[in-house]
Amino acid sequence: MNYLDQSIELPVTIVNGDHPGPRLFLTAAVHGDEINGVKVLQRIANEYEPADLHGTLVCIHVVNVPGYRAEQRYLPIYDRDLNRSFPGLADGSEASRMAKNIFDQFVSRCDMGLDFHTSTRNKLTLMHARADIDDDDVARLVEAFGAELVLSSAGSEGSLRREATEDGVPTATIEMGEADRFQPVLIERAIEGVENVMATYNLLPEVDSRPPTFGKILESESEKTWLRADTGGLVEMTWGPHPIVEAGEKMCVISDHFDEENHVIEAPFTGLLIGISANPRVLPGRPLIHLVELTDDERDAAESAFEEIGFQAQRTFHWMGDTSDDIVESTFDTGNESKNGESTGQ
Repeated sequence: MNYLDQSIELPVTIVNGDHPGPRLFLTAAVHGDEINGVKVLQRIANEYEPADLHGTLVCIHVVNVPGYRAEQRYLPIYDRDLNRSFPGLADGSEASRMAKNIFDQFVSRCDMGLDFHTSTRNKLTLMHARADIDDDDVARLVEAFGAELVLSSAGSEGSLRREATEDGVPTATIEMGEADRFQPVLIERAIEGVENVMATYNLLPEVDSRPPTFGKILESESEKTWLRADTGGLVEMTWGPHPIVEAGEKMCVISDHFDEENHVIEAPFTGLLIGISANPRVLPGRPLIHLVELTDDERDAAESAFEEIGFQAQRTFHWMGDTSDDIVESTFDTGNESKNGESTGQ
């Protein structure tokens, strides 16, 4: 309920298939400023008719309606994180009551689920899954989606994916891109992942799933690290065009406002950048780059995957400094080539 004692209405689409089968839930905007998933669900909800499905598709287009309306990550006023409030309490806080209604009415009645997120503001998250692969049912779900990278953990207490999984509904979080914007390449890849899941679980028995080009499951915290600023100033990213770096490679430089002092941050190991700060202003201790370690074979496979999907098309070039010109040029050139590789002249 809101201050006028009016009910908060959730935008929900439920497609009941003409044929029996499992129930799949999809959720977006558990954090109100994470909207890539909103577009994914809009597309999926309008893609299938009951005659197409063997089972049921449940799309909760916006979970955190108050935050979405206010263009805020958390619930307004009390600044509560809805994704730490599941499965909720009937007599708890505002967040807890909302979480309980959503969990009881939709999540607990399904057989598996995908929860779509993005990074927080001023950060970019490379598309990956977060899931507890020690749970065989969750591992099957993540493999079906086809994420190139999986960070394995049980998840935070109160998070939708952890509480749903513990309730017997295997659930994975899909992280993709930036807050407050649509990123078409990521949206298309997420839609493909949902279709992979539907094909694997026979909601779409006539569709063949498509495996990922590159795959890595990260189970140890020692295989990843956040690189942080040791000084304040202005940061310029120097890696690129792919989010892959070699051990010892210069990744970014922090300069003071007179450009007289520079602090260089180098890669401690060969790795894949999965989280990147998009704000050029930094303070000491601010996280700049989330780096996952890669073996030589994984590094080659990751580079091939980004060549195929076109990392530049994820629209990260707006803050990448000197590398942005080449990325912008290659992005627009890609759209002006015919199938035989010749320019169309348009």
